[in-house]
Amino acid sequence: MRKQTSPKNPPHKTSRFHRLLLVLLLVFIALLIWTVAPAVFINTGRLKTDHPRRTALMTLREKQAKAKGKSYRLDQRWVPLSKISRHLREAVRVSEDAAFFSHSGVDWDEARETFEYNWKKKSFARGASTITMQLARNLYLTPSKNPIRKLQEIAITYRLEKSLSKSRILELYLNIVEWGDGIFGAEAAAQRYFGVSAAGLDASQAARLAAVLPSPLRWNPTSNQKVVLRRQAIILKRMGK
Repeated sequence: MRKQTSPKNPPHKTSRFHRLLLVLLLVFIALLIWTVAPAVFINTGRLKTDHPRRTALMTLREKQAKAKGKSYRLDQRWVPLSKISRHLREAVRVSEDAAFFSHSGVDWDEARETFEYNWKKKSFARGASTITMQLARNLYLTPSKNPIRKLQEIAITYRLEKSLSKSRILELYLNIVEWGDGIFGAEAAAQRYFGVSAAGLDASQAARLAAVLPSPLRWNPTSNQKVVLRRQAIILKRMGK
């Protein structure tokens, strides 16, 4: 008589494994809800009329300066979108988020290409944040690249897109984005670097300001740093098209 062999995965072991998977899944879902829930309840609707004078990033920069024993002077001057040069609006769009007016907050095509690029490089060499995502991060979060913060950013991004028009999102972004040490917004940047109002920026000046946005604390728009000149040339070419 042929001797019977016991099955490789007895029923009780399989059942135990499935229960463990279910528990892990429930824990993951609970953590996801706990992480994203606060972002869902942010009142983005008030931004239709409110002009935020202080953002999470401004507060962070102030704390970082104090930790080093330094004073921190914040320069930010609010202006309506109509008072911001069309050159700067276009320069920022083509350099930061070319599909701004067509996506719903997250550019998934760009995100996929960025993931593939970073996977090959084995690093976070390239980002895929849209203008709305950057607005969400600057207003409410931190520059951290951890996955939890990214989920919060995406949740806030969709709320911003649902509550506000594209022109209002662009207006908010251009008024609170960091352009140097203590320099926030287009008006402060235009006056500090070029001695003109945001409305008076020409195409070349606008391209220089847009060129430094990925790293405004390292790059200066009035310098002749190779990276700034190279990015300025690329932005001007895109604007021309």
